[in-house]
Amino acid sequence: MNTKIWSVDKEMKNQDSYPQIEEASLLLRNQEVVAFPTETVYGLGADATSEQAVDKIFKAKGRPSDNPLIVHIGDVEQLDSIVAEVSETAREIMQAFWPGPITLIFPKKGFVAENVTAGLDSVAVRMPSHPVALALLKKASVPVAAPSANLSGKPSPTSAQHVMNDLEGRISGIVDGGTTGVGLESTVLDCTEDIPVILRPGGVTKEQLEALIGEVRVDQALKDEKEAPKSPGMKYTHYAPNAPLIIVKGSEKFLQEQVEYFQKQGKKVGVLTTHENKNSYHADQILTCGYRDKLETVASELYHVLRSFNDYDVDVILSESFPEHGVGQALMNRLVKAAGHQFIVQ
Repeated sequence: MNTKIWSVDKEMKNQDSYPQIEEASLLLRNQEVVAFPTETVYGLGADATSEQAVDKIFKAKGRPSDNPLIVHIGDVEQLDSIVAEVSETAREIMQAFWPGPITLIFPKKGFVAENVTAGLDSVAVRMPSHPVALALLKKASVPVAAPSANLSGKPSPTSAQHVMNDLEGRISGIVDGGTTGVGLESTVLDCTEDIPVILRPGGVTKEQLEALIGEVRVDQALKDEKEAPKSPGMKYTHYAPNAPLIIVKGSEKFLQEQVEYFQKQGKKVGVLTTHENKNSYHADQILTCGYRDKLETVASELYHVLRSFNDYDVDVILSESFPEHGVGQALMNRLVKAAGHQFIVQ
C-alpha cells in the first residue's frame, strides 16, 4: 500500500482552500485509514460506524482488538448519533474544555461499531482543538475512531515523520500539520458515574476539573498496577523506546551513581533529563526534555525524546522523575508505562 502525505498549514486560515483535506476526508468516508494531527498527538482515523474500517486501525497498529478506541467529532451535534445521554456535568465540561484535550465517556448508542468500544456499553468521545483535525472531521461528516498513529507499544507520534517511521505502507494517508502541541494524549474522564472519574490523566488536569465541577476521583488502576485499567489506550504497555527505561527517584547525584553502576557492568547508558540538569550527568548519551519548572514543556517533548533514543547505541535509559501535580500526573503516568513500572529509588 502506498501511503500518501498531504502537507497543510497547521493554522488552516482558509479551510475552503485545502483540497488535501477534501481528499483525505473522502478516504475516511470510503472506509480507509488516515493519520492526522491533533493538539495532543497524531491520531489514526477511520469511520467509527464501520467495523470493517475500524478493523484496519487494529491491523495497521498491531493493536489488540479488546482495547477500545476514542471517537473524534468535529461538531457537538454529532454526539446525538453516538451517545445515548449527556449529563449536566458533561455539558459543563464540554462548554469549558471542548474543543480541547479531554475525552468524555458516555452511555453509547448503537450507531458506533462494536469494535470501537470493545463490546462495552459506553463510548469515549472527544473534540480536538487542532484546526487541521477539526477541518478534516467536519469534511468527513462521520464520527472518526482514532487511537494514536503509531505501532502498538511504541511512543505516540508528535510529528508526521514519526507516523511515517511506524506506519508507512500500512495506511492510506497522513495529513501533515506540523508538530503537535500538548504532546500527551487527552485526559479521559468517565462521566457515567455520580462522581466523575479520571481514567487517564492528560492535558486537562484534575485541578482544572475540580475548579469547574467539584469532586473528581482518580481510577484506582492509576495508583495500583495490579488493577485493570478502564481507559482506551491504557490496557497494555505503551510508549517504550527500544532500550529498557528505568525511572530514578532521587537526587542528580544518586542518578549519576546509577549511571556509573550500569557502566561498570559494560552497558552504554542514556539519561533522560531536562535542560536545567543536562550538565549534572556524565553518560554515554544525554537527551533533554523541556524544563522542570514548566512541566508542560517536558510533556510536549517526551514522546519525541523517547523515540530519539532509538537513534543511539544505548543499552539502558535512566530517566529523572517529576512531581505528580498538574500535568505532571499525566507525564509520570506515561513515563511509568514506558518503563514498565521499573524504578530505582534513593
